[in-house]
Amino acid sequence: MAIGLRTDVLRPADSERADRVTYVELFFDLVFVFGLTQLGAYLYENQTLLGALEGVIMVCALWWAWVSTTWVTNWLDPVRIPVRIAVIVLAFIAFVMSASIVEAFGDRAWTFALAYIALKLGRAGFMVWATARHDAQVSREFGNVLAWALAGSALWIAGALLPLSAQLPFWAAALGLELVGSMLGYPVPGRGRMEIGRWDVSGAHIAERTALFVLIALGEGLLVTGFAFVAEDSSGERIIALVTAFVAAAACWWIYFDHGERIGSEAIEAADAPGRVARTAYSWVHLLIVGGIVLLGVGDKEVLGHPHEQSVAAVVTVLGGPLLFLVGTVLFRRVLERRWMRAQLAGIGGIVVVVVATPWIDPLATGVLAALVLVATAVGESFERMRRRAPKGG
Repeated sequence: MAIGLRTDVLRPADSERADRVTYVELFFDLVFVFGLTQLGAYLYENQTLLGALEGVIMVCALWWAWVSTTWVTNWLDPVRIPVRIAVIVLAFIAFVMSASIVEAFGDRAWTFALAYIALKLGRAGFMVWATARHDAQVSREFGNVLAWALAGSALWIAGALLPLSAQLPFWAAALGLELVGSMLGYPVPGRGRMEIGRWDVSGAHIAERTALFVLIALGEGLLVTGFAFVAEDSSGERIIALVTAFVAAAACWWIYFDHGERIGSEAIEAADAPGRVARTAYSWVHLLIVGGIVLLGVGDKEVLGHPHEQSVAAVVTVLGGPLLFLVGTVLFRRVLERRWMRAQLAGIGGIVVVVVATPWIDPLATGVLAALVLVATAVGESFERMRRRAPKGG
């Protein structure tokens, strides 16, 4: 007896809906505005080595929750009622997970772990059920994903049960298991593994969805910085810090969207193994880009709150964001274009120079110099694009 959803909810390959980003997907993204805000607040309040490690776990979990759902809606058509309902349910679970971020390594460890598990199992289970009658291969492959998700769930639960000293290693192992599974194609004895290279993905959809998330992350940073500014008395230093935060965000937008964003869909469509290119460029490399933007917002808040109190934590937050972002964008372009972007490499070198100078300057000056490096990188990106006569984006 056949099981599975009777209605075919796969994205139609021969219509305009094949690449379209739907409004319910944008609704799903709104939840992550809250999640990124909570994550930034946690990182700001826990500027220690342990806090940094915990922050890495949470940013990875948050990103994996979002990007994995994006892959699902690359296959399934959110216009269909069952898919729309599934996306809304997943959005609610992600909302619960986001609400528990600040206490994820405390009183709400169970809430965070169970919400993350529900996202993984629900997403994979729905894919198996929705495609069972209409694409047996996809259904079988997501059965493998479901098996790996069940294995990883045990590590999330164990981490939530154990004391804090053991929670971090178990949750890191759970995320590591997901990364290994993705790299290997989720192999299961007797069932084979996913052939990621042959995935028929919509490059335009993946590229646009991820670009929208980058915009959300940049907007969240400006939101947090703006609230931090209005919460304090105005001063010349804080005005400079606010302007610097905006300039840095605008430069990041320019670096990402001037040319790099538009070539993503073209590179995927032209690739011999489009699924592998999309997975590397958007699932993996973009974690650095988004993590850099989140840390950029934390650094802006640090400069606003303590413009003259230089410390190791201040250097890491103020310069770590731009550095991560530039490393992510240069790797992104390397994957798509098979070449190293000189403007981004020079920008990385500029941030390193600022790091060397930090013993003699305060956080405000550090932030200003980092913003200038980002602006110079954006200018270099545009000059390089024009020299190559490449189309502009934005």
